[in-house]
Amino acid sequence: MIAAIFGLSGLDISAEERDFFREAEPAGYILFGRNLADKAQVRTLTDSLRALHGRDDLPIMIDQEGGRVQRMKPPVWPAFPAGQRFADLYAISPISAMQAARLNAAALGVSLAEAGISIDCLPLLDVRQPGAHDVIGDRALGAEPMQVAALGRAVLDGLGDAGVGGIVKHIPGHGRASVDSHKSLPVVDAGLEELEQDIAPFRALAHAPMAMTAHIVFTAWDAERPATLSPIVIEDVIRGQIGFDGLLFSDDLDMEALDGSVPDRAEAAIKAGCDIALNCWAKMDDMQGIAQRLGPIGPDARRRLEGASATLTMAAGCAPLEELIARRDALLALA
Repeated sequence: MIAAIFGLSGLDISAEERDFFREAEPAGYILFGRNLADKAQVRTLTDSLRALHGRDDLPIMIDQEGGRVQRMKPPVWPAFPAGQRFADLYAISPISAMQAARLNAAALGVSLAEAGISIDCLPLLDVRQPGAHDVIGDRALGAEPMQVAALGRAVLDGLGDAGVGGIVKHIPGHGRASVDSHKSLPVVDAGLEELEQDIAPFRALAHAPMAMTAHIVFTAWDAERPATLSPIVIEDVIRGQIGFDGLLFSDDLDMEALDGSVPDRAEAAIKAGCDIALNCWAKMDDMQGIAQRLGPIGPDARRRLEGASATLTMAAGCAPLEELIARRDALLALA
């Protein structure tokens, strides 16, 4: 097994992908809109990926946040609200907001579990900051660290109610970025005291089984390298100050914040301390290059992967989707 998550090019596994995936044995897969047509097709795809590797616990991921970031879209799947809706309710009734966030996440999880998807790239623990780029914006759960942590914990719990794992992101915090890391490299010059606000929600949820890095340079920690590629940030901040010992994914290595070839980036992310390199765009040359560069997954990463996989039950009991949404909406109506 190699320490990589790969994307797929279409609605099913191509013959070329099937041969490559069988040989390379990636740690798992991530799905995008190009892979999703209807419920039956997605379930067939996820079942075929598990059958290819003979692994019922194979991680299959998706970005299904709600709001602007939803890969599974109406009319096939429900629309889900952005994080800001729960932040607005929190200002009126924190307990109701946490209940609504948990119900919403459970509804998300039910939709994903039905499709055979075991991991949602959620919750965002990025603390929203005034004047920052809108790449986070209304995706955030608020501007106060402990509020973000409380709602983030509710999201993890709700996904877990449906047997789906959550990934806290973007550790150690994306809320101060002044540019979109999909397009260019953000540089954050905040001091150590200010950055305590950014890492506080991640520290509060350091027990989470999975996290995803930020492609951001934090000059107070490492002025030369973005967090994804920085041994200083990963070892001293993420593993040290925050205390996170779960499975650490890079953010998507195709993003333009990073320099060099995609295989170069993958190798650098693993050397810096990421457990898993995330490569989303299903470009065969890049995936083959990553497989050649990375070699077998290391013992610490395998331990963390096995620990995270043990939480993906895919069989947890949960209320019906329609009931979860109705209960969520009744609470959101308070705001």
